[in-house]
Amino acid sequence: LLDRFIEQTTEILLHLSPIEVANLKEGINFFRNKNTGKDYILYKNKNHLRACKNMCKHQGGLFIKDIEDLDGRSVRCTKHNWKLDVSTMKYINPPSSFCQDELVVEMDEENGLLLLELNPPNPWDSEPRAPEHLAFGEVQITYLAHACMDLKLGDKRMVFDPWLIGPAFARGWWLLHEPPSDWLERLCQADLIYISHMHSDHLSYPTLKKLAERRPDIPIYVGNTERPVFWNLNQSGVQLTNINVVPFGIWQQVDKNLRFMILMDGIHPEMDTCIIVEYKGHKILNTVDCTRPNGGRLPEKVALMMSDFAGGASGFPMTFSGGKFTEEWKAEFIKTERKKLLNYKARLVKDLQPRIYCPFAGYFVESHPSDKYIKETNIKNDPNELNNLIKKNSDVITWTPRPGATLDLSRMLKDPTDSKGIIEPPNGTKIYKDSWDFGPYLKVLNAAVEDEIFLHSSWIKEYFTWAGFKDYNLVVRMIETNEDFSPFPGGYDYLVDFLDLSFPKERPSREHSYEEIRSRVDVIRYVVKNGLLWDDLYIGFQTRLQRDPDIYHHLFWNHFQIKLPLMPPNWRSFLMHCG
Repeated sequence: LLDRFIEQTTEILLHLSPIEVANLKEGINFFRNKNTGKDYILYKNKNHLRACKNMCKHQGGLFIKDIEDLDGRSVRCTKHNWKLDVSTMKYINPPSSFCQDELVVEMDEENGLLLLELNPPNPWDSEPRAPEHLAFGEVQITYLAHACMDLKLGDKRMVFDPWLIGPAFARGWWLLHEPPSDWLERLCQADLIYISHMHSDHLSYPTLKKLAERRPDIPIYVGNTERPVFWNLNQSGVQLTNINVVPFGIWQQVDKNLRFMILMDGIHPEMDTCIIVEYKGHKILNTVDCTRPNGGRLPEKVALMMSDFAGGASGFPMTFSGGKFTEEWKAEFIKTERKKLLNYKARLVKDLQPRIYCPFAGYFVESHPSDKYIKETNIKNDPNELNNLIKKNSDVITWTPRPGATLDLSRMLKDPTDSKGIIEPPNGTKIYKDSWDFGPYLKVLNAAVEDEIFLHSSWIKEYFTWAGFKDYNLVVRMIETNEDFSPFPGGYDYLVDFLDLSFPKERPSREHSYEEIRSRVDVIRYVVKNGLLWDDLYIGFQTRLQRDPDIYHHLFWNHFQIKLPLMPPNWRSFLMHCG
């Protein structure tokens, strides 16, 4: 079945330097790739960029500036005077004829810009299926918690991203909602599970451990990301034996009525994915946490779309201090960012016109008492506020899910006012968690503090050599702390100079960037010992940061959050040498 299709690929068509990006003018910009001789158009509207090939869809003519256009939004083809509005990518002459294929615009690490082409751009259009009649009850979607949905699709069951027990990001995130009490039975009954990416609020080893004890061979599907989703499976001790890595942009046939396709994220292709599930021609689109799913090209008018909405999934800016990072600045920044995200999601839903939209994957809380400050300052978007915004601008039906609530797709598509379209959990069902079992999870982290590795100060060199990041003019001071981020008695406090990977006693005299990272001792030692990614520290709010000058070191953070070696440090051999 799969041989007829080709995995979706990405090709770089044009690269603009940071200077060229800074010099982009508002409105239309023309570019030529000097190596290939191909031409491109970039349209800039404040921070929003759109791009396409400079080639008319009619007969491949070249576009030039349209002198009749006073708004600076349209271009004219030199062959037959066809006109394209680059701000919407729609042809205006002849009216309502074609849309121009858009290219993916990506910023690179140095603030340069890449134009990318996905091939094929709309892979879901291969072998299209017309929607067939659905019986009531044939397709049901039940919300369990956070980003976890339980889908009944005919006689098959599929589950998305099960995080139903324990914390995520070390000990920083806990579930906001109380999952239905039968969640484990539901997981065990699933025919397949999709896990979108490696972050622990989607790939939850505590949850999968419970599942693996009962059904180790349950089929799990993940995208073919650069860093494997299950890179840490062996370390985790969870016995799962049926993990399937599938190529991007290819339909995976489950049975004659059901198929799904995993797509990559345009901004984080190395780790993020999203999914289209299609049953009898009706599509369910789950963009999960993707920033630009499939480079911004997505199927329109799907039956149901779900996406993240809440914001707050980063240590920035709550864990920063010094310089501009006053409480007022942070509060204002968070407010502005959340509003931008809300408007972006509302615009995306308006553009894609799904019949039903559901905001999810943002239902977490920083409930550990020592993270009270984060909980109070890291304000999230309200799903109802987003849904109201969507309803104001379109006739999309919206659903704010409660744990155990079930949406009947056929009923909702036929009549959104049908009282049986969404069955809410019974009255008296507990919706929000009010207690979390902190003990066992903190015990595991705490055990790392006493590990014998840390009796030898040479662990520092061993660890950062293993990490493999150097030749970068940054000096970092690492300070181990207790719960309230004051120095841990007897803890380590040291400098790492990443230019030559040395460990000086004081900061070097040359000009350099400097960052100070205070980390809770249990979490940093657990991360070091197990070779884990620094997301646990950063997204989990387990650090406090200061930097001078105040710039984001993308290469440094990207390395420690995504690119660390797949195998943990060899501490056994280290200890033998110390012995």
